[in-house]
Amino acid sequence: MRVKRFEDLAVWQKARDLSVLVYRSSSEGPFTRDWGLRDQIRRAAVSTMSNIAEGFGRYSRAELRQFLSIARGSATEVQSQLYLALELQHISESEHRMLNERCVEVSRMIAALRASIDRA
Repeated sequence: MRVKRFEDLAVWQKARDLSVLVYRSSSEGPFTRDWGLRDQIRRAAVSTMSNIAEGFGRYSRAELRQFLSIARGSATEVQSQLYLALELQHISESEHRMLNERCVEVSRMIAALRASIDRA
């Protein structure tokens, strides 16, 4: 079955969920006052879902592959920033673990989608 809308992609749905979780986590406690880190981690999370969608809307497989690479980089950026948020005690260890696992899941799904495009 061919996917007709980016909203139907499971990887986009997971990336959207990650974005919502990052927004919620960065809207509590001391994280709200760390504008630089808060805004950057939010932008990276949104970039992940946005680049999946943008790549889907492009005209070629090569462009989709490129945007998926950018999305995966953004998901990794979120992971990196989560370590800083943990060290600065903006998030708890359990919250870090949960968000990090979501990033890993999204990254793996992006890689799998890219591999399936390469095989097609």
